[in-house]
Amino acid sequence: QVQLVESGGGSVQAGGSLRLSCTASPSTFRSFCWGWFRQAPGKEREEVAVIASDGATRYAHSVKGRFTISKDNAKNMVYLQMNSLSPDDTAMYYCAADCPPNYWGQGTKVTVSS
Repeated sequence: QVQLVESGGGSVQAGGSLRLSCTASPSTFRSFCWGWFRQAPGKEREEVAVIASDGATRYAHSVKGRFTISKDNAKNMVYLQMNSLSPDDTAMYYCAADCPPNYWGQGTKVTVSS
């Protein structure tokens, strides 16, 4: 059974940074596409960033230039480096495998205070 586990969320002041990590198991699981999504209170889940097997990336307009998605194939992990955070980035962040997603993590909460 495929399992995705996110970590790295927390509370930070505006302008700060966080790095989210997503670990996939079993270690033999492979996906050609990984993504980070987020859902803020009262809003729909939205795509934040996607990375394909060839390393191509796609970002939501609202995070472009501030967030960076990356992956470590050897460790079966995906990361989201988030810089210059603003209160608008406050949300539950989810890791997903496959495009469109077939597998989801439980989420990690990010809270940005002004």
